[in-house]
Amino acid sequence: MTEFHNTDPAAFRGVWVFCEQRGGELNPTCFELLSEGRKLADDLGVELCGLLLGDGVAALAPTLGGYGADRVYVCQHPLLKDYTTDAYTKVVCGMVMERKPEIVLIGATNIGRDLGPRCAARLHTGLTADCTHLDVDVAKYQEFLKRTSTLDVDGMKWDLTDKGLKMTRPAFGGHLMASIICPRFRPAMATVRPGVMKKAPFDQAKADACELIKPNFSLTEADMQTQVIEVVKAAKKLVDLIGADVVVSVGRGISKDVEGGIKLAEELAEVLGGVVGGSRATIDSGWLSADHQVGQTGKTVHPKIYVALGISGAIQHKAGMQDSECIIAVNKNENAPIFEIADYGICGDLFKVTPMLIEAIKAAKAAQ
Repeated sequence: MTEFHNTDPAAFRGVWVFCEQRGGELNPTCFELLSEGRKLADDLGVELCGLLLGDGVAALAPTLGGYGADRVYVCQHPLLKDYTTDAYTKVVCGMVMERKPEIVLIGATNIGRDLGPRCAARLHTGLTADCTHLDVDVAKYQEFLKRTSTLDVDGMKWDLTDKGLKMTRPAFGGHLMASIICPRFRPAMATVRPGVMKKAPFDQAKADACELIKPNFSLTEADMQTQVIEVVKAAKKLVDLIGADVVVSVGRGISKDVEGGIKLAEELAEVLGGVVGGSRATIDSGWLSADHQVGQTGKTVHPKIYVALGISGAIQHKAGMQDSECIIAVNKNENAPIFEIADYGICGDLFKVTPMLIEAIKAAKAAQ
């Protein structure tokens, strides 16, 4: 791959999204990436393309068009049926070298976190992992900084013509947000955390207009160092925070009675038809498993109702839930930062307030 000269940004054009599928089913994260990629492509005035690898997956292409893709490159081969690092890396890098997109987005799934760095290394470019925000338009990036940082944005010097990708991600364990750029090499590559970007509504007209391209490529067993013998699915019950309409999260405020606090959260979540989440403190303390974590270093959620019980509202946690439609906060500290973004705030002991909420909701349901 050393013949791939990627140091002239002007030679690259277009936004690509790697569209992950498993067993012929698209990963929902690719819909979020296409929706975000559509915004980037529109700001740049270029096409948005999906890159779909697999075997017998061409029928999935119109769905990708419905979420914003102008065209979808479908690379089909029996050796691509199951994901292997060698095969997927060869095909993805070959496509990038041939067609030269300026931006490549990959979901930060198990597959994406394996594929992205391998491709970036082979293409001699940079990759920013676990991004939570993307911008190419400087004015939009300035507005983002004004909302989320303490920087003197107006007092800084800016190149308003700069169309390079600004990739923002948590740093230093989530205590800081870092914006990373890749000015010299192309494509600029980023993996994006599931649930961070908002999925646009499906558009049937765009799906019908999407162009399907089946490019020629070579792939043989000699290109592969590994072989998938069998895929065994292990049944493990994990909480679905991203898909939940109601999330009831607990924080350090349950420390005086951890079991009792979690039980109250579970009861409140049950009557509201939701699931239980937690701040980083509850996961680090071992009170809840990692799949319950909400925040920059956990999952980003957008439920209709988010209830924060005993959560102070550190910036890392707020970044993972502040786009919820309705936020209800319960905290003993009237100056807790969580109240700054809460639609409804209750200053009180969660162990006293939560049972009252549960009973009130039950009574309201019984009266219907």
